Order: sequence, then structure tokens, then C-alpha cells
Amino acid sequence: MSIAGDLIRGHTDAIILARLLRGDSYGYEINKTISTLSSGRFELKEATLYTAFKRLEELGYIASYWGGSGAGARRRYYTITALGKEACFRLLAEWNETKDIMDKLLEVEERL
Repeated sequence: MSIAGDLIRGHTDAIILARLLRGDSYGYEINKTISTLSSGRFELKEATLYTAFKRLEELGYIASYWGGSGAGARRRYYTITALGKEACFRLLAEWNETKDIMDKLLEVEERL
């Protein structure tokens, strides 16, 4: 079953920043990791991903640079900034609070 896009759409920035906390990366690799970690149930559209990169860079949360060498194509890598780390931890706290609230709101008693 695929996860509804509306359910995660508002958390795209947090997802990207959390991935970049683990190390610099490029768009395709981030999207592949998201797909792998979600067992193929969630994948960002390319336009969504690169729009988010642009927004995060304009906010000063990430920076980009060109990398790659040898026979492979050059790739645009993204790195999280100190401001981005602060934003990431704030967004993760908001996610955890939202998750706690939703767990309470969606709790039902099992009827036999």
C-alpha cells in the first residue's frame, strides 16, 4: 500500500533535512533512500524534491556544491547548515508532537 501524498507532503522539508543530517547527498540518492526506507511506499516527485531544495537553500538551511569526478557525471550535492540543523530539530519536535496528538485522536477501542 502506498502512503497518501497528503499525509507526508507537509513534512518534505523535515525528511530532506533529516537525511542531510546523516551526510551530504544529492537529489537522486536522497529520493532512492526515502523509497528504500519506506519499502517503496513513499517517493518524492522530482519537481517536489528540487523545489524543496531551492526553498531550503533560500532559507539558509542547506547549501549546495558540485561534486563528482572521473567518468561519472557531476552531481549537485547538498549539505545541511547550522541553521538547517536547528530547523530540522524543531521540525522533528513538531512531528513528534503531531504524531502524539494523532495517536490520541485516532485511538479506538477494539470491539469484538
